[in-house]
Amino acid sequence: MTFKFETHERREAVFNKVLIANRGEIAVRIIRTCRELGISTVAVYSQLDRDALHVRLADEAYALPGETAADSYLNTEAIIRAITESKADALHPGYGFFSENTDFARAITDLGVTFIGPPPEAIEIMGDKISSRLAAEAAGVNGVPGRSEPVKDVSEIISFGEEFGWPIAIKAAYGGGGRGMKVVSNPDNAQESMDSAKREALGAFGRDEIYLEKYLDWPRHIEMQIFADAHGNVVWLGERDCSTQRRHQKLIEESPAPNFPNETRIKMGEAAVAVAKACGYVNAGTVEFLFQDGEFYFLEMNTRLQVEHPVTEQVVGMDLVELQLRVAQGEPLGFTQEDISSSGHAFECRINAEDPSGGKFTPSPGAITKWRAPGGYGVRLDAGYEAGDVISQFYDNLIAKLITWGPNREVARKKMLRALDEMVVEGVATTIPSHKAVLSNAEFIAGEHSTRWVEDRLDLSSIPPFKPDVTQIGDDGSTKVLRDVDAEVDGRRYRVKLWLPTQGVPSGTSSKSGGSTKRSKPSHSGGPISVSSGTITVPMQGTVVKVHVKEGDSVEIGQTVVTLEAMKMENAITTDTAGTVKEVRVASGDAVGPGDVLVVIG
Repeated sequence: MTFKFETHERREAVFNKVLIANRGEIAVRIIRTCRELGISTVAVYSQLDRDALHVRLADEAYALPGETAADSYLNTEAIIRAITESKADALHPGYGFFSENTDFARAITDLGVTFIGPPPEAIEIMGDKISSRLAAEAAGVNGVPGRSEPVKDVSEIISFGEEFGWPIAIKAAYGGGGRGMKVVSNPDNAQESMDSAKREALGAFGRDEIYLEKYLDWPRHIEMQIFADAHGNVVWLGERDCSTQRRHQKLIEESPAPNFPNETRIKMGEAAVAVAKACGYVNAGTVEFLFQDGEFYFLEMNTRLQVEHPVTEQVVGMDLVELQLRVAQGEPLGFTQEDISSSGHAFECRINAEDPSGGKFTPSPGAITKWRAPGGYGVRLDAGYEAGDVISQFYDNLIAKLITWGPNREVARKKMLRALDEMVVEGVATTIPSHKAVLSNAEFIAGEHSTRWVEDRLDLSSIPPFKPDVTQIGDDGSTKVLRDVDAEVDGRRYRVKLWLPTQGVPSGTSSKSGGSTKRSKPSHSGGPISVSSGTITVPMQGTVVKVHVKEGDSVEIGQTVVTLEAMKMENAITTDTAGTVKEVRVASGDAVGPGDVLVVIG
């Protein structure tokens, strides 16, 4: 594969110092490319992230106040203060947080600092999912049937459902990644779904506007990676199939899409370029479509770098972060659509801190007690954590992204299964067992899955519930943990269970960096909801958003009693016991941990 653009030679960068207004694996990913280009990096961090990997790797780091995203990574004043103190001349927003926030982008450019992303005007059009629908329609690209104005009252949701048929989708107008998206199956749960969507959108993106779309029954989610420079050049770099999802969030992505006609691929790519040109787009962007029955519909445009960008990098042979930096510096792309070619097939598995047993995907914050990364030809791991680091309930639960490449889909698939077997993450539950189940399933292998396939058809019943570390306190006051240990007896290797001292790093209580240790509240989590004699307990760390029952209420099996927010997602805590509520031990706003009692039913 050959490219005509000069940036392939990695000429000296113009930026001196880039501040990364993000955390986790994407901050680490950006820091690494900057370092290769000779650019100094600046990290920002919340109080919970003071010892995080992105902080340890950056050249400089500045503290943000508070622990929650709203207090820290969504705090414009604090980030601007870090820019001023560090004298950074550019800012990369990563994804999530402020990456699609027009006001933030304008605030950065008003400082005379380069925002590594599209101009604020393009974010305003495309970052708002409602106006992006209008822009796509103006460019001749049809969207999923829906409304092109914000929802103000629940009656609008009911009216829309009656017009287009149930179910329908409520979506966040100023975000993506499944945050703030709720599927409404009937008028009875419209109000509750609307309230939940607005809360999630506000917490994840700082704005709570929502809009409506028809919910397609068996679509595939296919997106086009586009790149545009400030000189009027726009190209598409191929598609990614992101149909393997749970709770409307992606689990596995791949490129190219299987069973996808090349004629449709070209038309979709051209449509993506038309949408980008319609809003004067510059830098990296992703135009998302739903594909069903041979037709595709514009879904939204994400005005940022996507989580799944590595699969595109693997098949087209480009560092997209480097290309972002080059374009932000004013350089032309230096290549045309005809220069782009694709080689082989790539998969990406998102390793999230979730317990997938029974298909529940319960959030599992806590400390990583053991970590082993896979390796080998065609295997890549983008991680934001290491052993000893703590995964907080206050942030997204993405631990790492495992990417494999092969000359064809089957080779890449088998390579991913091997890499998943090799990877070890202990201390928290992960999605690794569900990835293995997906990649081994005949329907997935045949490319017959859809966005609803994981939740509607995939059988995850064989995945055992995650069992957190069991600890005990010794006679001397030290903490010990039960672990599997390799031992040799007469030259033969055995696997045994032993109580071992945690050496100052109890599972779920600390995060280490070099010789320093940060302690916090113990966090054993990840198991299924526990109900014992009508006592409903918390399966994870979180914050109570809403209590749905009061003392004296009658409840049925499966009824939601508490809504718990953990890892930027709302989780319904239900009861498998019918009866009368005897006690309610929590209230909205309470912070709770695994095993805490919420409600007692008699």
